[in-house]
Amino acid sequence: MRRTSSKSMLTVVVAGFVAIGSFLTLAQETRADNMQIVRDKVAADKKLFIAANMGLTESEAKAFWPVYESYQGELAQIEARAGRLLEEYARTYQAMSDQVARKLLDEFLLIEADRLKLRQAYLPRFRKALPDTKVGRYYQLENKIHAVVSYDLARVIPLVK
Repeated sequence: MRRTSSKSMLTVVVAGFVAIGSFLTLAQETRADNMQIVRDKVAADKKLFIAANMGLTESEAKAFWPVYESYQGELAQIEARAGRLLEEYARTYQAMSDQVARKLLDEFLLIEADRLKLRQAYLPRFRKALPDTKVGRYYQLENKIHAVVSYDLARVIPLVK
């Protein structure tokens, strides 16, 4: 039963990330408000998903959640950069020049490098809060969420023409 609820909760979290992508076409004035509502909902659902799958003791939870919140704040900045990259790609992919392609590819690789640096930077902090088995589990959960979101985006993002 736990596996099914975790799977359905992951689906909800991923649906939230996909919804963020679908909001890219909203009007500029309402976009910021709508995006913040979606971001808040996704963050809450993600936290529920993590909580449901971590099996933290009370003392572990007390140590883990502040580190988690800090990590998520920094991860959100990286995700915002990725969102801006996707918006620029959406505006330019049909008539992509080599110059724009170079700029987008370089930014994509910087974003991925920063995502890895963030994981590495927070590893000691998570290890201080939790045993390595639970740190590994948390990183697996983050990776699963990222993989599903990446897959869903890959399905809908057209190739450069």
